[in-house]
Amino acid sequence: MKKDIHPDYHEVVFQDSSTGFKFLSGSTATSEETVKWEDGKDYPLIRVEITSDSHPFYTGKQKFLQADGAVDRFNKKYGLSEK
Repeated sequence: MKKDIHPDYHEVVFQDSSTGFKFLSGSTATSEETVKWEDGKDYPLIRVEITSDSHPFYTGKQKFLQADGAVDRFNKKYGLSEK
């Protein structure tokens, strides 16, 4: 690996802005804001708008608006019936 061409990879805490959920992960992102984690160390804090804690797919609150499938729409468009 060449030296001095890769960004600094370190641990940071990500916080969901809507729920307050925090998790520790590795990243190249940096921040001036820090937070004390469960292990007693200070880590940079990165605020994000959405995480698995607030995303509708992972929380089970996702709604599917498409009522019929692509095949049904095709058949309706061209007047085909299922026989």
